Amino acid sequence: MYLRDDLLAAIEQAGLVGRGGAAFPVARKWRRIKDLQKPKKYVICNASEGEPDVSKDFFLLEHYPAEVFKGLILAMDFLQTKEGYFYINRNYYQVLQAKIDPLLKSCQERGYLINLFIEEPSYIGGETGALLNAIEGKKVQPRYKNPSPSVLGIFGTPVLLHNVETLYDVACVAIGKFDQTRLATISGEGLAKPDVYRVRNDQGVIDILRQTGNYPSFDFFVQVGGGAAGEVLTSKQAETATLSGSGSIKVFPKTTSPYTFLQKLFAFYDRESCGKCSPCRDGAWQLVQLLAGQSEQSELPWAKFSPIIKIMDKGSFCNLGKSIALPVRSYALNILGIKV
Repeated sequence: MYLRDDLLAAIEQAGLVGRGGAAFPVARKWRRIKDLQKPKKYVICNASEGEPDVSKDFFLLEHYPAEVFKGLILAMDFLQTKEGYFYINRNYYQVLQAKIDPLLKSCQERGYLINLFIEEPSYIGGETGALLNAIEGKKVQPRYKNPSPSVLGIFGTPVLLHNVETLYDVACVAIGKFDQTRLATISGEGLAKPDVYRVRNDQGVIDILRQTGNYPSFDFFVQVGGGAAGEVLTSKQAETATLSGSGSIKVFPKTTSPYTFLQKLFAFYDRESCGKCSPCRDGAWQLVQLLAGQSEQSELPWAKFSPIIKIMDKGSFCNLGKSIALPVRSYALNILGIKV
């Protein structure tokens, strides 16, 4: 086990990055918050995991909850704080309560107060500002980015926020077992073994499908990085692509119609918009309405989709509205040969 400053050096040497999607260097985040001259700081574990087709954090909490809490305690020790939060999706907690409650109690017996916050499941609930607002009892909507949560997080104090996989990786670094791997959630129609797998950081998407026994027997394309915000690639493009974002690979038969692909995507953004800004709120609703009159056989109105996507990308308050551009544009260009 490393001492506090030695652990920071080990994390930096390992190149550990956050696994919530942004891949921000963990050591840089820790150092920045440690250097703040504040009397109180919090560490928060984010177990919201609202991205569709991603279940790596649930997998870790189901099979390795002690390691996740170990990473949380190590982060608290580094910042010399005894108080934190475990912020979890209600659906997850209902299944995993028997594993989580004893660990919370054990931490408390050791002098660490880890407050349990059970979130009503939503995509936006895992966004940093929305999460902090939820804990403070405010409307679950994103905040302005300045000041940073590192400086002004909850109740006017700095916050170190990590997702489940990041804290698990911290624990692995501390005991010398971090091996430059990450978790991949593989899903899709017609796959032999959809599940969560440990893969190399630099491993290609197609190689992952082959290694896990999930390479399709049919022509296909993939969405990589998340079931909502992930990039859409042909099987050939996926040969050289590695995991990104939240670490998911979703496989689609090449015969999937544009209507089917977009219907689920548009419905998700419309359902999950928090309503704070009109580009996201109204844009997602308009996309759903445009698609409502279409069918599997329709020639879709891409010329009408395009300006809405652009407004959502450029004008949305947070990354939810902005993130629709990547899956739609990459799907249109890579799969259909249409520039949106």
